[in-house]
Amino acid sequence: DFAKASMAMCALIAAADGTITADERRKTAGFIGSNEALKVFEPSELQDHFTFYASKLESDYDFGKVEAIATIGKLKKDTPAARAVIQVGIIVGGADGDFDKDEQQAVREACLAVGIAPSEFDL
Repeated sequence: DFAKASMAMCALIAAADGTITADERRKTAGFIGSNEALKVFEPSELQDHFTFYASKLESDYDFGKVEAIATIGKLKKDTPAARAVIQVGIIVGGADGDFDKDEQQAVREACLAVGIAPSEFDL
């Protein structure tokens, strides 16, 4: 569930402004390869999960968002994993130097899905 939730979060952040650019896909691929918490998973498996959620968000953002948030919400009973996924969202959101309002809102919604107050992350 953690692998899927992490990639759902990455896709959600990438799509927060309404589109997922090639640059955002490259940055996510780089993140997959370098993030310590994700190293236990096969990069190709993570990429497949990211592609799945990204395509859902691109084809219908609202329905894709519901699915991504629901996937993240499955970690509600695993607080350490849930916090790690929220941190993934913040890292990915700030990777370009601008953690914008749309990305912050996506992370806030993910926080609520896992029962963590957004204020714990200064959101």
